[in-house]
Amino acid sequence: MVNGGKWIALGLLLMAAAPAAQAQALTLEAALRTARDNNPDLAAARWGTAIADGDRLQAGVLPNPELSWEVEDTRRESQTTTVSLSQRFELGGKRGARIEVAERDQSLAALELERQGNVLRAEVLEAFDGAVQAQERLDLAEQSLRLTERGLQVVQGRVRAGNASPIEATRAQVQVSEIRLEQTRAAQELSVAYQQLATVTGTSQVTFERVASARLAEAALPSNEQLLARLEQTAELRVARLQIEQRESALGLARTQRIPDLTVSVGSKYSETDRERINVVGVSVPLPLFDRNQGNVLAAARRADQARDLRNGTELRVRSEVIQALAQWRTAVGEVESFERSILPAAQQAVDAATRGFERGKFSFLEVLDAQRTVVAARTQYLQAQATGTAARVRLERIFGDLALASR
Repeated sequence: MVNGGKWIALGLLLMAAAPAAQAQALTLEAALRTARDNNPDLAAARWGTAIADGDRLQAGVLPNPELSWEVEDTRRESQTTTVSLSQRFELGGKRGARIEVAERDQSLAALELERQGNVLRAEVLEAFDGAVQAQERLDLAEQSLRLTERGLQVVQGRVRAGNASPIEATRAQVQVSEIRLEQTRAAQELSVAYQQLATVTGTSQVTFERVASARLAEAALPSNEQLLARLEQTAELRVARLQIEQRESALGLARTQRIPDLTVSVGSKYSETDRERINVVGVSVPLPLFDRNQGNVLAAARRADQARDLRNGTELRVRSEVIQALAQWRTAVGEVESFERSILPAAQQAVDAATRGFERGKFSFLEVLDAQRTVVAARTQYLQAQATGTAARVRLERIFGDLALASR
């Protein structure tokens, strides 16, 4: 009964430890959630919307009145004191134009936050897939090491039996050493990839042991028509269009500045000599003889023209980038399918056949080495094709945000 209790307790401990061990594997959803909560660049973009809200609030306030006090003559028995209150009235729609510019800035800040979110999502996807690739490269190096160690054991057995030259054992040992070096490099690259992923998600230290394998390039490949039809809805083109509107609003504000403001003042003047108080009313307006804000109007008009050209350039660049990324992704998908369907199985069969033939004395060890190098190279190219497909999808995610939503 005591031993049974020990086994039950051990089983409970293992069951409790299993979720903790699984929790160390970082999923893509968890990485994206952590990045949204902790990334400093995204946090700074959020402050941009609050700044724009403050500018909008300030744009709508009216000018403050002015209180003035004036004394004529310093002799007390003959001095005249004037107290007046002045208020400037903005003419020509300046306040409305200023509010319109501030509202455009608010919209731009919101779009910039969206764009920064898309950029962050793409960076997390890129870093996450880089970590997956590094894990697979390390797994490949370990598989290659086991393969070459198996070949070394076969060679050593044939050498001991007198059926092979010791030189072949030396060659096998050299290949094992090379693969071990490759395994060490792969382990270092994995550490760097983990740290890069942690940095993108806004954490200074790696808090996970592995990342859950999820190849981004394996997602459904959208068509050119699907994405190009949604090109106008991308954050970059919406920002470019809104910048045109913002520059046109700034042009309207500059034009209102040509109309001078009216200042009205009311006050009271008291004369010590006459012992009499006199009410004072005044109106003042600048004469637009020299400064009619013509330079600012011209600059604002040219900025609006510039924004239109920049918008056209943005559309051409984004359209070209989408087409290129889709073509790159499509090519990578074809390569991955070819490797999975024929190249990798054939390379593995060649290694198995060469190893069995060498054990039976039908092949030389050079043929075994050649088959082993072929399968390692094929696996490396397979990982590279997957990485190319992922890079293409990341480019599209940077443009469209969540590509699954953009492809609907």
